[in-house]
Amino acid sequence: MAVVLGVNAVFHDPAAALVIDGEVVAAAEEERFTRRKHGKQAVPFATWELPEESARWCLERAGLSPADVDALAYSYDPSLLAPSGANAGIDVTADGWEPLRTLYAERAPLFLRTALPGIDPGCVRFVAHHAAHAASACLAAPYPTSSVLVLDGRGETASHLAGRSHGGDLEVLAAQQLPHSLGLLYEEVTEHLGFRRSSDEYKVMAMASYGSPVFLEELRRLVHETGDGGFRVEPIDWDGFVKRRLGDEEWTSEHANLASSVQVRLEEVVLELARWLHARTGDRHLTMAGGVALNCVANSRLAAEGPFDQVWVQPAAGDAGTALGGAMFVAQRLGDPVAPMPGAALGREWTDDELEAWLTSAAVAYERPDDIAAAAAEVLAANGLLAWFQGRSEYGPRALGHRSLLANPAHTDNLRRLNDVKGREQFRPVAPMVLAERAADIFEGGPLPSPYMLFVHRVRPGWTQRIPAVVHVDGTARAQTVERHDEPLVHRLLHEVERRIGAPVLINTSLNTDGRPMVDDPRDALECFGSAPVDALALGPFLIRRPPPGC
Repeated sequence: MAVVLGVNAVFHDPAAALVIDGEVVAAAEEERFTRRKHGKQAVPFATWELPEESARWCLERAGLSPADVDALAYSYDPSLLAPSGANAGIDVTADGWEPLRTLYAERAPLFLRTALPGIDPGCVRFVAHHAAHAASACLAAPYPTSSVLVLDGRGETASHLAGRSHGGDLEVLAAQQLPHSLGLLYEEVTEHLGFRRSSDEYKVMAMASYGSPVFLEELRRLVHETGDGGFRVEPIDWDGFVKRRLGDEEWTSEHANLASSVQVRLEEVVLELARWLHARTGDRHLTMAGGVALNCVANSRLAAEGPFDQVWVQPAAGDAGTALGGAMFVAQRLGDPVAPMPGAALGREWTDDELEAWLTSAAVAYERPDDIAAAAAEVLAANGLLAWFQGRSEYGPRALGHRSLLANPAHTDNLRRLNDVKGREQFRPVAPMVLAERAADIFEGGPLPSPYMLFVHRVRPGWTQRIPAVVHVDGTARAQTVERHDEPLVHRLLHEVERRIGAPVLINTSLNTDGRPMVDDPRDALECFGSAPVDALALGPFLIRRPPPGC
């Protein structure tokens, strides 16, 4: 039985996770501590920072010290880029940083000795990037056997893995070598459309709904499957489709058409890759990870049209999730029976007394209602915006009812209000949370239940006018279903809301403002509440109301 600490410290989204005796104990992104979104700084290689604070917290959560760590899983294997053998002389990146990245990874044991005093540098186990992604899917999912699909920008030398997991062992059936990459393809169009690559890809997915795939045939020629589980992405002159958009320029229908075309082609290729994989495994379940797996529109099409009965996506599917996957991978290799992850609420939490001490220290007027769910529902029924801070923070990019900004979905203008509060473009939708037992009455066309907000669903005609703020321009919504046994407080909140507005639905978006990571600790929550036009903050059992103007 082993204590395994996993870290991601390459590319972006540094994170740490702790697995003890095969059980997931804690996981958190470094950005929640440092307040640097995605771990990005001014120079590229600074994104490879070690997740020092999140790693220390994971150990503290378990009452352990660095000396107690039996193995440290590092989710990148520099030996796969050794300047010899099959990879000799291959330039697998366009940015030229690969030699420095590899050197950084090779010296990780030395860096860790400084970052985590007391740890044994000899305990470091390098895990191939895509093996870590794959483990974060197949070992974390509730299936003993599954097909596994990993798609992202890049690992050491590849951008894709297709395989099968049985009894914890992973058989790799296909891997696409660089430079061909669906993730990098999406990053390129993200940058061409005036957004930040490796950060704003979800904006392209949202913009796609405003366009038509008029460039699809050309993209089918440039991006195509190879019939052996892989694909090719030919060099693309994006200016040949539409002129590059600068960040401060208005977007046009042509920009939306390009976004739509790339989105549809991505969906088609993912479907073909899944069909190839299913033909070789015959499995009922598909588990997925990698940044491309955060594309909820592609996930939904795969679930609807693909060959698998069920599709499960790691809620921290991006690179942060490789910290968890690496730890699970090593724990399994050490002989521990690895259990599925218990959910996404794996981060920090505070006791009621600790929260009250924060409020007292901040000299904030607050109340402690008999039922915080009922009091919060009153604010929301009156069309107030509510910051909601409860329990352990979420691991991954989705707010799932622990660090959320909530609003009434019955008022169309709340989409604009929330986008203004968060400093977001107005074409971007907001998502609903819904009682799991009522979800099928309101949504259709996507997997239900959907606890991690990783699929889109069509809103039933009778409900589009009742919850207009969460209905995207294409008639869909990225719903999160809430089960009583998993989320008793949020479930009760939705019941209280339904009593008041007649719908068991709330707008749920992440509690943060533009360019900042999701709120994580009480200080973050109070700062966000103090600076944003939010009507109330539910901090544990306490309710803080914004004073009326002039008070």
